[in-house]
Amino acid sequence: MADKSKFIEYIDDALEKSKETTLSHLFFTYQGIPYPVTMCTPETFQALETFEARSDDLVLASYPKCGSNWILHIVSELVFAFAKRKYEFSEFPVLECGDSEKYQRMKLFPSPRILTTHLHYDKLPGSIFKHKAKILVIFRNPKDTAVSFFHFHNDVPDIPSYASWAEFFQQFMKGKVSWGSYFDFAINWNKHLDDDNVKFVLYEDLKEICEIGDWKQLFSETQNQEMDEKFQECLAGTSLGYKLKYESYCQL
Repeated sequence: MADKSKFIEYIDDALEKSKETTLSHLFFTYQGIPYPVTMCTPETFQALETFEARSDDLVLASYPKCGSNWILHIVSELVFAFAKRKYEFSEFPVLECGDSEKYQRMKLFPSPRILTTHLHYDKLPGSIFKHKAKILVIFRNPKDTAVSFFHFHNDVPDIPSYASWAEFFQQFMKGKVSWGSYFDFAINWNKHLDDDNVKFVLYEDLKEICEIGDWKQLFSETQNQEMDEKFQECLAGTSLGYKLKYESYCQL
């Protein structure tokens, strides 16, 4: 396993870029979806198309701020317990983030490799499906996801901030945030939740001690209604809509 220098260098570079990037210039669009310029590049996405997955890779897929870092910690501890080796991240673990040479370096990583991603199902490299890598897809209710995403932008130093919750909510509902629309992501993944190599995990079920329901502190009555209507339009009656337990976690 390579040392952590590449990982640390990547984090430092991303933070430095964030200081110099205004909110209006934070994103670039690749195949119709906005991505953060501080973490992703078109060259990396082009190189990702050649990524060679392995049958024993474990892919942790989620929309941003749905608990992927927490799940990553749990899974890496399980790998340590069963494989009897400490899992170290010498590369930034999000598959689509980093320089275009990372996939060549990842060929040297021992199995099993743990990969995280915020990509829509149809944006994943084809080798993941060809080799039937295991996919753990993590979802969180859209209201708490939106609030967590807002706090990430406005509470983390050097990350471009939104002027208000109202401004962020408007952009979130339009899908004009990093990695695009929560609902497009959900609709895309909903079609594949029953695939043999896909396992669904609900964040709220796993982390009962978290502050679930933070959305109630920020959502106005109008925003609450808008999100409810969007959920009904996009996910009501679907397999994922049922699994999200929307009535339990997102109804007043």
